[in-house]
Amino acid sequence: MPQERQPPQLEILPRTVYARSESLPAGSLARAHSHGFGQLSFAGEGVLTVTTPTGSHVAPPQRAVWLPPGLLHEVATSQPAEMRSLYIRADQGIFCPPRCLVLTVSPLARELILAAAALPPDYDEGGPAGRLIAVLLDQLATLPEAGFSLPWPAEPQLAAICRALADAPDDARPMETIAKNAGMTGRTLGRRFAAETGLSFGKWRRRQRLLAALAHLEAGASVTAAGLESGYESVSAFVAAFREAFGTTPGGFIRGLRAGCGATSCGKTP
Repeated sequence: MPQERQPPQLEILPRTVYARSESLPAGSLARAHSHGFGQLSFAGEGVLTVTTPTGSHVAPPQRAVWLPPGLLHEVATSQPAEMRSLYIRADQGIFCPPRCLVLTVSPLARELILAAAALPPDYDEGGPAGRLIAVLLDQLATLPEAGFSLPWPAEPQLAAICRALADAPDDARPMETIAKNAGMTGRTLGRRFAAETGLSFGKWRRRQRLLAALAHLEAGASVTAAGLESGYESVSAFVAAFREAFGTTPGGFIRGLRAGCGATSCGKTP
């Protein structure tokens, strides 16, 4: 059973940025909720999974998930994690368009996030702390998006297909077979899928498998088991796809998890 936790009960932020540090146990879950302000959740250790009505977003160590004001979301961890959350007033439009993003956190931004998390809630916005926050906001706006988001189609028929694939990432049926079973042609499925998600069917499927593999690796699975359970026919194919997408091997990712730093480069989008 998940260990439910309560999100902060804040109506108005005491400052432009309000920071919160949490040590999350394995199986932690904050059920669907929203805020009137933005939220940046940074994974110092462990992997955060944020689910919204339009997709799922995975933040391994040294990544962060940005949630714009008013967006309904859940936050879960399967293993212990260290989370630093920055709650940012809605008038600070640091990301446009306002959508959920997974960001690669630079070393400078990481240190600024940790420094902000150490400030008292009533820090002096006119003093050094306020200047630190201003630099932090500037840096956050420059962080690149990482390929750890999986958009979810709103159309029920396509959503059902996605649910089935998410439940069985090792499903090896070609797109044409999946489309036929859903009563449409492969071309129709591909066109509708791209219109709903912004990704081709093949790219969505590859990303879903790789994100499933991340979860297996985080849970302690071997590279071989993670690859096979995520739908790859061979370890070499899995390692090649993982390296191309995330800039490191599955073994490198595991070593990063153990060291509390995650993969070192993930500018690519799977």
